[in-house]
Amino acid sequence: MTWEKQLAEAAAFIRERDDFLVVSHVQPDGDAISSTVATAWLLDKLGKKYKMYNDGPVPSRLGYLWNSGAIATAASGKPQAGYRNVILVDCADFARSGAAKEWFAEGAELLNIDHHPTNDGFGSVNLLRSEAAATAEILYDLIGTFGLAPDKDAATAIYTGLMTDTGGFRYSNTSPHVMDVASRLLAAGADGPSLAELLLERMTMGQMRMLQRALARLAFSDDQRIGWLWVTGDDLSETGASNEDLEGLVNYPRNIEGVEVGLLFKQTAPDSVKVSLRSAGLVNVAEVAQRFGGGGHVRAAGCRLSSPLEEAIGQVVGAIREAMEEKR
Repeated sequence: MTWEKQLAEAAAFIRERDDFLVVSHVQPDGDAISSTVATAWLLDKLGKKYKMYNDGPVPSRLGYLWNSGAIATAASGKPQAGYRNVILVDCADFARSGAAKEWFAEGAELLNIDHHPTNDGFGSVNLLRSEAAATAEILYDLIGTFGLAPDKDAATAIYTGLMTDTGGFRYSNTSPHVMDVASRLLAAGADGPSLAELLLERMTMGQMRMLQRALARLAFSDDQRIGWLWVTGDDLSETGASNEDLEGLVNYPRNIEGVEVGLLFKQTAPDSVKVSLRSAGLVNVAEVAQRFGGGGHVRAAGCRLSSPLEEAIGQVVGAIREAMEEKR
């Protein structure tokens, strides 16, 4: 199906319905929250009723985004009635929506908007583009389908999604279209320098303390082509860091010269480990993550293992080694 036809079907889904639930993935990042509020902005401009939801809290550093304070969370309790029309943004698979299904009416219809190549098209209608750098980039195209142009609020949200998912326009997903959209967003009022300072440069004290602790554990494979860090829930409480302070840690081993894959292991329970994977390009870490029930992109992916920390490290590092051997 052509991109234009996908956009038309997604637009029809929105035009023909009302009273939407807008959902992004658990442990939301910049693109997830940006796409949520950009979708809500579009619905608001169209005079539609909507509710925003995320299984977890909005990262504090994203509190500047338009209407982000209105995003309901699992802590908000259950709704009195389920939603029949649901828009899921930036969810690589349905399970990534977390407890959101408790807010769905039986037989709810889903509009699935996403850029992850591992997305299996779980929606009643799917707006999927793996070439997009961020789901926010897709939202820009969708807004244009309605003949609307982003104002400062929408431009700030979409620019945030683009900036965070391209690493400040440094990653290989920074396409000519991304830069064209970014230029238009700046013209619409997005404050690029201020957003770069906030999202890419500034660190909390908890984040710095966690970085000190994690780097002390930096380990490598024998050939030094795989590097990894690990943290625990105790580390978070002892350093005063939050989950959002872990964002970017995985890049430290990956950025070392000669390292092909960087990994961050976060132990969330004695037998539960969340893994973030980053690749220099040789290894498709999305394929590795899929072996453990996860997914993502060629260069950035994630998964969760029901194993003790040491065992999880051995399994994932072993899978990376196998993937490297296949490239020889």
